[in-house]
Amino acid sequence: MLDQLLDSPNFGLDTLLLLPVLVALEAVLSADNAIALAALTQGLHDLSLQRRALNIGLVLAYGLRMTLILTATWVVKFWQFELAGALYLLWLVIQYFTSKSDDNGQHPHHGPRFSSLWQAIPMIAVTDLAFSLDSVTTAIAVSQETWLILVGATIGIIALRFMAGLFMQWLQEFRYLEDAGYITVALVGLRLLARVINPAFVPSEWVMVSAIALIFLWGFSQRNEPVTASIFEDTTEAKAPEKEPAER
Repeated sequence: MLDQLLDSPNFGLDTLLLLPVLVALEAVLSADNAIALAALTQGLHDLSLQRRALNIGLVLAYGLRMTLILTATWVVKFWQFELAGALYLLWLVIQYFTSKSDDNGQHPHHGPRFSSLWQAIPMIAVTDLAFSLDSVTTAIAVSQETWLILVGATIGIIALRFMAGLFMQWLQEFRYLEDAGYITVALVGLRLLARVINPAFVPSEWVMVSAIALIFLWGFSQRNEPVTASIFEDTTEAKAPEKEPAER
């Protein structure tokens, strides 16, 4: 059975060599996606809800991504899809940088706020779909084998879950990381918009990866100050010393 598969015209050494390339592309191109999804979950103030929203949202996103890959040859014919994805991502960025800060100490949140788990899940899935418009187009340019792209995307979304989980922790530790995440979202949105206006304006993948790497370096440049000491000081100062009973 394996020999027949290897001897088939659709499966060969070139195909096997392309799989790690597609997985690597998915991993690299998913870094900005991961931080965007992690930043969206910050709209839920409960950490357990954030993790549940990410898990369920990515299951839904996986279904949407597979559908996009299977219909990619049809989707790429319509520039309206990329325009919609670009406008959605740029709307997220504008909303983030123009909204008032949700001041919760060392880590204020500017992005969308959700009152329930089911408000966050659709936004996570749609955001991943908008990012997939860029990555799927790149994957199709590398290989015409649909099954190979599906396998690469499956491995990529598993890696995306772990990367997003790491970013959820790092967002609490680094002061500028959430801002850096939304700046990368803006870059992807502008890239999609440039593709709609004139493909000649679209920067290469190396330019995008280099720009995102520099933005991430800035995002990780400063840690939040620990708040435990200040909290302890406030509680000790607030507690008034008990008066000893007066002697009669």
